[in-house]
Amino acid sequence: MVPFPLQRVRVAGPCRVNSRLFVLIRCPMQLRVPYILSDGKSWALLLLAAFFSLLVNSIHMGAAYISGGLYFVLSSLISLLCFLVVLKAGESISRFFKKRFPGDHELKTRLSFLILAYLLTTLLFLLALVNLFEAIPFFDYSYNQTAFAWSYFALGILAIFLTFLREGISRFNEWQRYREEMEELHQAYVKSQWHALKSQVNPHFLFNSLNALSSLIQDDEAGAEKFLDEMSKVYRYMLRQDAEELVTLETELKFLSSYTYLLKARYGDGIQILVRVGPEARLKWLAPLTLQVVIENAFTQNELGKTHPLVISIVSEDPSSIQVSHPLRLKSITGDMDFEQCLDNLLRKYALLNCPLKVHERPGEHRQISIPLFEQNTVPQK
Repeated sequence: MVPFPLQRVRVAGPCRVNSRLFVLIRCPMQLRVPYILSDGKSWALLLLAAFFSLLVNSIHMGAAYISGGLYFVLSSLISLLCFLVVLKAGESISRFFKKRFPGDHELKTRLSFLILAYLLTTLLFLLALVNLFEAIPFFDYSYNQTAFAWSYFALGILAIFLTFLREGISRFNEWQRYREEMEELHQAYVKSQWHALKSQVNPHFLFNSLNALSSLIQDDEAGAEKFLDEMSKVYRYMLRQDAEELVTLETELKFLSSYTYLLKARYGDGIQILVRVGPEARLKWLAPLTLQVVIENAFTQNELGKTHPLVISIVSEDPSSIQVSHPLRLKSITGDMDFEQCLDNLLRKYALLNCPLKVHERPGEHRQISIPLFEQNTVPQK
């Protein structure tokens, strides 16, 4: 026979995502299932042995088993101790065959040997128990072939059932471990993608800022100094937020004010940024530098000037998202430079956040990008 203790199996429950994106705080439910031949709770082993003891004694002794309190207690105690020995032996047998035939292709062989070993162990146990009862005059017991056959049949069926149950639960546990490992690998892959995309934004912005500063140094030294001061504020924000996956919209809009100054220093009235965002939406969260990427994509691809300024509107129609819109007056671009790369990276970022951006575009007329906002520095789980 085989032991039937309990083992904890981790089952993935709901997951929370804190301000560190993709750093999952797992909330495992501890599902207790019978796990045979393991080092589980000793009381479970005792309960199983007690059940077998009551079953076998009832079959062999009949009404005499409950004829007296002392008779019942002594016979049950002897059977219980014997069954505990057999169950521990069964545990050793199971470990032996698991090591001897570990592969999935050896499943039939392993189960066949286990069943034969358990049936043989059960037979030897019953013979020893019957002889022990006959050897003790107090029990006044004589061998009964029919009772022996029925008890062996019952224990054999239980042995086969527990063998298959143990194999099923063992496979379930392996599947659970495999699932957890794959989830951890997936999260590590997603996190690496996320940081790789973040690193592609900053160098592009730096390149444009230095170009603007170079032009100002030649024409306006005072303006260049002010520009450099504002640029340092912008970069302090970018460096500080580089380790953050989400920031409040209010924080992002404050950064946008300094970023707008840099654009105004270069383009003057050729670019206008209008912000109409309600107080409720300002408390929501989004990925840092989202607005900078969208605005940079707009002015690098579209024509702008004092007579035909590029007007970029940032509005919140509802607290769950903001809309960034601007007209489309595409420049004639030559060369291999891909001005959509940063926007594509941003789209992939929000896809990883499981909240994709929505881009609505009428070629030659208008483009609107809807940016989702998150609640309480959390993002939905895939």
